[in-house]
Amino acid sequence: MPEINPVGDAFPISGDDTPTVDPMSPAVDVYEDDNGISLWADMPGVPKDQVAVHIQDNALTIAGTMSLGAPDAMQPIHAEITSPRYQRVFTLSRDLDADKVQASFDAGVLHLRIPKMMQERPKRIEVRVN
Repeated sequence: MPEINPVGDAFPISGDDTPTVDPMSPAVDVYEDDNGISLWADMPGVPKDQVAVHIQDNALTIAGTMSLGAPDAMQPIHAEITSPRYQRVFTLSRDLDADKVQASFDAGVLHLRIPKMMQERPKRIEVRVN
């Protein structure tokens, strides 16, 4: 059975004059079928071009940043929420094929499809009698 284990939030964000703010952890649903797993991550407000999915050493990272901007004609004195960031890291089991991940993003929801590795089926060898 394939596994996908949360590693936890990583890589706090910091700016020059702002305190360190941890990224928000998106809510995630993971389902399995005979062919692999599907993962849905809720990332409201994140534009498609700000969504990132990376896999390195069986660690799956999903991240996204949204820009709320500053109100017109105002200068920020202290800003922690102008660019909220989502991030979540999972460890993938070795029986999932990380090279064939498919990703889509629609209405603030990231969907990943991670197939299981193709397993070699036993080959029957016919034995002939001379």
